[in-house]
Amino acid sequence: MILIWILAFIIAITIHEAAHAWAADKLGDPTARIMGRITLNPLASVDIYGTIIIPLLLALAGAPVLGWAKPVEFDPYNLKNPRKDSAIISLAGPAINIILAILLAIIVRFINLLPIIEIVFFAVIQVNVTLAIFNLIPVHPLDGGKILAGLLPHREAAQFDLFLHRYGTILLLFMIFPLFGGVSIVSQIVSPISNLLLGLLIP
Repeated sequence: MILIWILAFIIAITIHEAAHAWAADKLGDPTARIMGRITLNPLASVDIYGTIIIPLLLALAGAPVLGWAKPVEFDPYNLKNPRKDSAIISLAGPAINIILAILLAIIVRFINLLPIIEIVFFAVIQVNVTLAIFNLIPVHPLDGGKILAGLLPHREAAQFDLFLHRYGTILLLFMIFPLFGGVSIVSQIVSPISNLLLGLLIP
């Protein structure tokens, strides 16, 4: 089961980052394509902290395994509408995770699969939903911060973005690790929403 969860996590972060890169390329910035990020090769998306160290520490602590991949770089000056397009690029990652979860849920519901394949699909569905909701939290380096900055008025967006780049990673680490009672702030945010979506996808 541990190997299945690892596989599901790798699948989720790989398509997540590939979607960011694809969206950036389609919106006019070739940076990610030139850097080889429009790919389903998981090695291109490995981040030493978000993909390896943080998930491992969470697993050892008995907490839900969460993490992130190496961010896809893009040049906003190549975009027609930098703030709006940056938000769209950021949204592409969580969106593809939800789309994959829905497609796999449809397959599981209407097609008789081998038990091991069904178990893998269920794991991939759960990890993709959880990763999508987790990444929508508006804290750097997650996608939610960039999405919110793209929706705010220009002055407020600049202040918010500056705050996140200074303190976002520290705030995120504080939110991820279990506090008193063994429950993290992130779990309290992510679990109710992901459980609701999973209940709809896997009745």
